[in-house]
Amino acid sequence: MLTAEYFDGRSARARVVTLSLVGGVLAIRGDGISLSFVARDVEWPERMRHGPRIARLPDGGSLQCRDVQAWDAWALSSGRGESWVVRAQQSWRWALASVLGLSVLLGAMYVWGVPWLARVAVAATPLSVDEAIGESALQSLDQQWLQPSKLPADQQQRLRAAFGRATAALPPGSVPTHRVEFRSGPLGPNAFALPGGTMVMTDALVELVQGDEAVLVGVLGHELGHVQQRHGLRLLFQAGAIAAVASVVLGDFSTLLAGAPVLLGQASYSRDAEREADAHAVTVLKAAGLSPAVMVTFFEKVAAHGRSERQGGAADSKTDRDHEGPARSGLGIAIASHPADEERIRFFREAAAR
Repeated sequence: MLTAEYFDGRSARARVVTLSLVGGVLAIRGDGISLSFVARDVEWPERMRHGPRIARLPDGGSLQCRDVQAWDAWALSSGRGESWVVRAQQSWRWALASVLGLSVLLGAMYVWGVPWLARVAVAATPLSVDEAIGESALQSLDQQWLQPSKLPADQQQRLRAAFGRATAALPPGSVPTHRVEFRSGPLGPNAFALPGGTMVMTDALVELVQGDEAVLVGVLGHELGHVQQRHGLRLLFQAGAIAAVASVVLGDFSTLLAGAPVLLGQASYSRDAEREADAHAVTVLKAAGLSPAVMVTFFEKVAAHGRSERQGGAADSKTDRDHEGPARSGLGIAIASHPADEERIRFFREAAAR
């Protein structure tokens, strides 16, 4: 027997009752009260460190007991054992193990789960979505960061033609739809690919390599690799995997369109994506009869430019740096913002040797 308070669910009046639990039946007895309920129909409270025990009855009423130790002892003696979940919640060892397990699960989802989910979402998304996002992103970038190119029109055309000849040598059907745009502005030497096939190259990058067509074909070949693998859309999906999958299902890409310029401007591709794009650059260069070694020259020039920028920036005031906008940070997905590390240089040297 256990003393508790009974509430009928219709008034706030508490009435003292005694409880017994025999043969799977809960009996409630008190002044003018005689109720019985099948035990499995009652919502029994879990054992907790603080707060009264509250059991909810099928008819809308409830039982409350502030003597939690007496309730727990009564429940146990009446045959109401605890589940392993309740026992785990009361154990600091189980709590610690759960936190560690959750951390491992979240880490695995971030490293493997989200990229896999993004690939699935990209595969289910029509190419028209890439084009819509790319156009929206380019318009936003033109309004905020980019300016019309100052390169002579004939030079722009020569570079487009050189890249066109290189891609024409690739197997039929292997070249995704694309177009090359030139822009000036505070981004410095940069080239980047937007979803849908728009590839932007800055005047500063053309000037950095003295207009070397072979080098610029390699850079554009790298960006074409991003287009072919749809890395831009994958990047967006990975940044908001759950929201992106919902957009694919519901057909509402308004949120992605609004956030695309920010994500494309600040995020960076994974090293695996860069390796895929570098491999595509080698394919384009070799198809055009050019040596992948030109990319070694490119990375060396980028590295030299970066050192020069850092040395020059050391003397700048904080105010000057704060007003440079994206000139120093650059676009995260732009090839010139990636470190010209030994691994990538070695890759192009080995490709040239083969």
